[in-house]
Amino acid sequence: MEQPQASVLCALSRKSRCRRGSRHEGEVATPCKKAQTESNEAMTSCEQCYLPHLIDEDVQRHNDLLDVVKQDPSEISEIVSKRRKDFTEEFFIHFYTVAESYYDNKEKQNELAKIGNACLAAVQAYDAATESIEQVNAAELKFQDIISSPSLDAACRKIDNLAEKKELDSTLVLMITKAWSAAKESDMMKEEVKDILYHLYKTAVGNLQRLVPKEVRIVKYLIQIDDPEEQLSALKDAFTPGEELEGKDVDNLYTTPEKLHTWIKSVVDAYHLSREGSLIREARDLMSPEIIQKLEVLKMVVERNFM
Repeated sequence: MEQPQASVLCALSRKSRCRRGSRHEGEVATPCKKAQTESNEAMTSCEQCYLPHLIDEDVQRHNDLLDVVKQDPSEISEIVSKRRKDFTEEFFIHFYTVAESYYDNKEKQNELAKIGNACLAAVQAYDAATESIEQVNAAELKFQDIISSPSLDAACRKIDNLAEKKELDSTLVLMITKAWSAAKESDMMKEEVKDILYHLYKTAVGNLQRLVPKEVRIVKYLIQIDDPEEQLSALKDAFTPGEELEGKDVDNLYTTPEKLHTWIKSVVDAYHLSREGSLIREARDLMSPEIIQKLEVLKMVVERNFM
């Protein structure tokens, strides 16, 4: 291991210190004579010498993994897939601490930082793919349970129950949508089956829509209105308290200017700061230049007339 990395190891290990000793370039320092004769407790307080057999196990494990990814950076994704559990937060802290130790060698420091970023990207991609597979498997089980219901009413109740428990997600709705779409275009499917799948589709979509925060739903409705006066009137309605109704075709919702303004601002700020990941999934389809322009206008209208 190169000298700067050995220095970092010495700094991180709680059991690798001595008051005096020597270290030669390219090798780990050996304990001084005093450290060899004193008790183990004295040796752990050493300031300079490095005792290989007392290396902290976590640090050693992090170094082993660091060596693996350094040897073949092109295979980082494969390494992550095999050893995901080893790519912990502590490993990345150690990785960047090692990189920082090369303060006098910017080229080496940048090389390590690049490998570290590649590791982080590979871990994020792996986790996203794993989460996606788990979501599909979970949705498949729910879908099979729904279509095996003894009646249409029972199937719809299952969908309603999933929505109430916040377990109705877009993956399941997509499965139901695909099933309905395939049945609709099939000449061999019985009309009764088509009707059942259609009702399941409408029930699922309606429930999923109602899970979206009402401010997001109000914003999506408002930006569809091109006429300024009509949009201003709709804003006044949205800010007028009253009984909220959520139906299959029409939703009567209201909120406050402050809450709506907060949502609009968060989307606009996330767009300009490239922080799409900070938004909830239902708001991410607002992240396009054309819609952002409409949101900026809507934001000014709210500020000018209601705040």
